[in-house]
Amino acid sequence: MDKKIHLKIVTPIKTTLDAHVDMVIMQAIDGELGVLRGHVPLATILTSGVLRYYDDEKVGNIALFGGMAEINQKEVVVLADIAEKPEDIDAERARLAEERARRRLSEKMADLDEQRAKYALRKALVRQELTGKLTTVADKVE
Repeated sequence: MDKKIHLKIVTPIKTTLDAHVDMVIMQAIDGELGVLRGHVPLATILTSGVLRYYDDEKVGNIALFGGMAEINQKEVVVLADIAEKPEDIDAERARLAEERARRRLSEKMADLDEQRAKYALRKALVRQELTGKLTTVADKVE
């Protein structure tokens, strides 16, 4: 257990994950961040993306939308607006949401509506990545 790091993912509604894992990889605002036990303490803002955690030879994935992470040598605490496991995602619904967002982005609209459409597109792509319908969001977002 001494090589494991404690990972806790919390939303305003519930604790989505509370486990000891080997490694965590998440999308921070300045790029991908990998964390092992003994990591230097830091706090960072997270972007929407798939958080991956490794435990022995198993890989777990959780989609995160908005939030921050506090990291110390023994623990990663993620405070997320939304955290979804693969079994929580409807892949077809995410595909349709992507189509809707792309259609809205192709129209001329107010700045606020454009920002909402971009956020909706990002969420749809992250959800598709989580379900395995997309290899990486970075390839499909401008």
